[in-house]
Amino acid sequence: MNNVPNSTVTTRKRLLVLIISITFLFCALLGRLGYLQLVAGKDLQARAAEQWYRDLPLKAPRGKITDSSGAVLADNRDVYGIYVRPNAVRDASAVASVLGGHLNLSVDKLYEKITTSRVSEITIARAVEKTVAESIRANNLDGVYFTLDSERYYPASNYLSQILGFTNIDNVGQNGLEGYYNAYLKGTDGFAYTATDIKGHELENNVTKYVPAIPGCDLTLSIDLNIQSFAETAVSEALADHNAKGASMIVMDCNTGGIVAMASAPGFDLNEPPRDDIHMLNALSKNKMIVDVYEPGSTFKIFTTAAAIENGAVSSSDRFFCGGSRLVDGQKIKCWRSKGHGSQDLGEGVKNSCNCVFMDLALRLGTDKLYEGIKSFGFGSKTNIDFFGESRGLLMQQSAVKTVDLARIGFGQAVAVTPLQLVTAVSAAVNGGTLYEPYFVSQVTDYSGKTIYTREPKEVGRPISAKTSELLRNMLEKVVSEGGGHKAGVKGYRIGGKTGTAQKYENGHIAQGKYVSSFVGFAPVENPRYVLAMIVDEPGGYMYYGSLVAAPYAGKVFEKIFDYTALAPSASGEITEYVNMPDVMGMSVEEAVKLLNGQGFSVETDGEGENVTSTVPIANTRTEKGDVVLLRT
Repeated sequence: MNNVPNSTVTTRKRLLVLIISITFLFCALLGRLGYLQLVAGKDLQARAAEQWYRDLPLKAPRGKITDSSGAVLADNRDVYGIYVRPNAVRDASAVASVLGGHLNLSVDKLYEKITTSRVSEITIARAVEKTVAESIRANNLDGVYFTLDSERYYPASNYLSQILGFTNIDNVGQNGLEGYYNAYLKGTDGFAYTATDIKGHELENNVTKYVPAIPGCDLTLSIDLNIQSFAETAVSEALADHNAKGASMIVMDCNTGGIVAMASAPGFDLNEPPRDDIHMLNALSKNKMIVDVYEPGSTFKIFTTAAAIENGAVSSSDRFFCGGSRLVDGQKIKCWRSKGHGSQDLGEGVKNSCNCVFMDLALRLGTDKLYEGIKSFGFGSKTNIDFFGESRGLLMQQSAVKTVDLARIGFGQAVAVTPLQLVTAVSAAVNGGTLYEPYFVSQVTDYSGKTIYTREPKEVGRPISAKTSELLRNMLEKVVSEGGGHKAGVKGYRIGGKTGTAQKYENGHIAQGKYVSSFVGFAPVENPRYVLAMIVDEPGGYMYYGSLVAAPYAGKVFEKIFDYTALAPSASGEITEYVNMPDVMGMSVEEAVKLLNGQGFSVETDGEGENVTSTVPIANTRTEKGDVVLLRT
C-alpha cells in the first residue's frame, strides 16, 4: 500500500483553503458590487449629485382661490429669493455692500457671514420685491443667485379675512381655507441644478438643468363676491352704528348648503396680518360664526314650532293665554312683554314672539320629542363644513333636563348654537324640509384646467315635512310683514324671519347690560333661496333688541341681493306708506301700545315702568307705516 507523504497532503490542504478563500472573497466582492449597484445605487447617485451639483428651489405657484363667478380672492405675485455661494464670490466687500444697501441689512454682518461661513450656500433674503431684485442683479455680482418665488396676495383685502385665512413666509396655509385645503393649493416645488467642482465652483460651459415646479390646484368657492360685499358693508356699519363688540352675517343658499357670504367685523387686511401681535392675530382671524357658540334666544322658537307642528302637539284652533309669565317648577319665567299678550293662536304667538306660547309647546312635546326635533335639525352636532375648529354647540344632557329647563329651551334659553348651525337649520325649516351639509368649496381644478372635484349638494336629513315647512314660512312671513321683524322687510318682496335678543352669561351668571341681538330671515317666501343671519354682539346704548339692531341690516342686504340678482317683485308687493310718529310721551304703556298698534306700528318696550319716558323714533318723525317703535319706560 502506497502512502502519500505528509508534506504533499499539507500542500493540497493549503491549496484547497486558498482556493476557497479566493472564491469567498470573489463572491463577497461580487455581492458587494451587486448591493452597490442594485440596492444602494440610487442613494449613492443622489449623494454624488449633492457633491457635484448645487440646486436652487423653484417654488411651485400656489393655487388660486376664486368666488363662484371666477373673481379672484387669493392670488400670487412674483417675489425673489436671494442666495450667496461663498466659494463663488470674488469680491466679498462688493457683495456685502450691494446686498446690504438694497436690502437694508448690516454690511459688516453680511461680509462676516460670506467670508467665514462653511456652508456651500447662504440664504440672504426671501420675498424680495421684483424691482429690488432687478437692481441687485444689475450689479452682476459673482456668487449671488436669484430664485423666482411667489407671495400670496388677496385682491379683496379685508374681505373674508376669517374665512380665507393666510399663509406663512413659506407660502404654507396657516388657517382658514388656506390651511384646510393646503394639500391641494401648495403644488410641488421644482429645482434648478448647476454642476460644480468639489469646492463648489461652477464648471466651465455648465448648462443649468431644471426640474419644473407643478402649480397647485385652484379652488372655486360657493361665495359670491358681490353678495359678500353687501354683507361686509352691513357688519361694518352695524359695528360702528351701535358701538358693538362684534357683528357678523352669513348668507346661505338654502337649496344646496353653499355659503354665499360670510362676513365678520372687526376684521383685518389679509395682505398685512398683524403677525407681531399673536394675541390680536388669533382674535381677529378666529371664525366665530363656526367656532363660537351663543344663546340664540327667540330665533330658536322656529324649531320649537316646527317640532310641535310635526308631532301634532298643536293645531290651528289652539289658543294660548299670556299674562306676562308662566310658573314652572315653582319658578316664575317672564315673557319679554311683562304686561302679557293675552289670548292668541300659534301664528300670533310666533308673530308676537311670546315666550309663554313656546313654553307651552315645549311642555306639550316633552323632553324626548323636543330633543328629537331639535337634534334632527342638527343642533348638538357638527355640520361637517369644510373648515377647521367647528363647534357642535351645547345641549343639556337629555336625562338631566328638568321641567323648568325644558320650558326655557322652548324659547331659546339653556341652549347654545353656532351661527352656522342656526342658518343651516333654518334653511331646512323653510326649503321644504331638507337639511343640507354646508360647504365653502364647490370645485377643485388642477394646473392643466382639469376638474378633479365637484361638490354636489349633500342631503343629511329630513327633519320636517314639506307641509310643516310651508306652514312655518307663512307664519314667519308675518313676523316681517306685521311683527318685530318689520325693519328687515323690502317693499314688493315677501320675506320671512325671526328676531332674537338674548342676554349674555359670564362665569355662569347673567352679564348685566350685555346682549346678543340677532335676526334670521329668508327670501323669497314663495320659493326660498337665500337664508340670512345677522348677529350683533354686545350693542352699546339702550337699543339692543334684535328687531332694532339686527333686522335693519338684514333688510338692506336683502334689498341689494334682489337688485343684484334682478329678482322680480312678488305679486303681493305693497307701496311704501309713511306716517308721522305719534307723541306718546307720558302716556301709560298700555295706552301707548294701543295707540301705536292701532296705527299699524309694532312695539318693543324697555323697562318695567308704568309710563313712557322716551321713544325711538321721536315724536313727529316721518316713519314707515308698520315700523317698529321702541318705548322706554
